[in-house]
Amino acid sequence: MSNPQQLRYSKEHEWLSTAEDGVSTVGITEHAANALGDVVFVQLPEVGDTVSAGETCGELESTKSVSDLYSPVSGEITEVNEDVVSDPSLVNSAPFEGGWLFKVRVTEEPGDLLSADEYTAFSAG
Repeated sequence: MSNPQQLRYSKEHEWLSTAEDGVSTVGITEHAANALGDVVFVQLPEVGDTVSAGETCGELESTKSVSDLYSPVSGEITEVNEDVVSDPSLVNSAPFEGGWLFKVRVTEEPGDLLSADEYTAFSAG
């Protein structure tokens, strides 16, 4: 399992892209997708919602369990991935590509996001 170097990661197993025009993309990591098992339902925040770093903003339901989705940053939701809502299995099959979850206009980023190497070490422990 390899974590893309250009992304940053939260200890709740979300990834965050580098902001383009102040907007970052958020998804869950391959590690989290594998731990969840087959994702069958995704509840995402609404466009226009305000999210806070470390706070719950949605839910992922798999054949094994229900897991909260946390925002790795604070900001306003600008887009949600409707493809994932229609086909939740994208979270498992392409967590870093087509399985992204939402885009957020970042207003505040916590200082505890991890690099790919730090996240790999964290998730292995």
